[in-house]
Amino acid sequence: MEISRTNIDNGNKFDWGKASADYAKYRDIYPEEFYKKLVELGLGIKGQKVLDIGTGTGVLPRNMYRFGAYWTGTDISEEQIVQAKLLSENSCMDIAFFACPAEKLGDIDSRFDVLTACQCYWYFEHEKTAPQFAKLLNEGGKVAFLMMNWLPFEDEIAGKTEELVLKYNPEWSGKGDTMKPIAVPAAYLEYFDVEASGEFLLPVHFTRESWNGRIRACRGIGASSLTEEQKSEWEKEHLAMLAAYPQEFDIMHYAAYVVLKKK
Repeated sequence: MEISRTNIDNGNKFDWGKASADYAKYRDIYPEEFYKKLVELGLGIKGQKVLDIGTGTGVLPRNMYRFGAYWTGTDISEEQIVQAKLLSENSCMDIAFFACPAEKLGDIDSRFDVLTACQCYWYFEHEKTAPQFAKLLNEGGKVAFLMMNWLPFEDEIAGKTEELVLKYNPEWSGKGDTMKPIAVPAAYLEYFDVEASGEFLLPVHFTRESWNGRIRACRGIGASSLTEEQKSEWEKEHLAMLAAYPQEFDIMHYAAYVVLKKK
């Protein structure tokens, strides 16, 4: 499904379905510290019903499943949901997945203790999602916005990779991130109070292949409107650049979170 947002990539269309196979293989990269932080915050723990919005291939529910919550995952992309179902079934995990835009979740006939949105909340139409999220939550329920991005100014490989992505897709707006708090869109403050927030550094381990695959699965390359020939040319240049580095390396990332509690 093609998506377009005026604040994303200068309005250029993107489609996560194009990147689903690579996403399933290369985007399950969050370190253990990331999941431990969620448990410390009391999210995704035993007895809770959790809805993961923009679940992609179900990375968050699958990795948090061991902590005992009952998970449901939704995503706008049918192709992503297909991969999420396959991966969870192959691991014998009882997770419900279905395709649905974040803006159309209000009709779900269920209530949750926690809603999570990892690496996706910036795509939401917040004036629509804020009241729906409040409706979906039980009394005292919480919404957690989560993200983890590489740091191109602190990490040489990440910086050079970004330069190559921008060479082929100059409108890509995922560039140039720095460690900063998550800014809560104003629409949520009518329904929620900010309970907790924070940021922390995370080195993430890659091989040349897995880093190339992780970038190939990003919005700037795999999910973009670039032609297959352009993607192939980008990959040739990227692999040639990576050949100058060790076979394995860490890429410095930072994670950020904000937890909102229903009023």
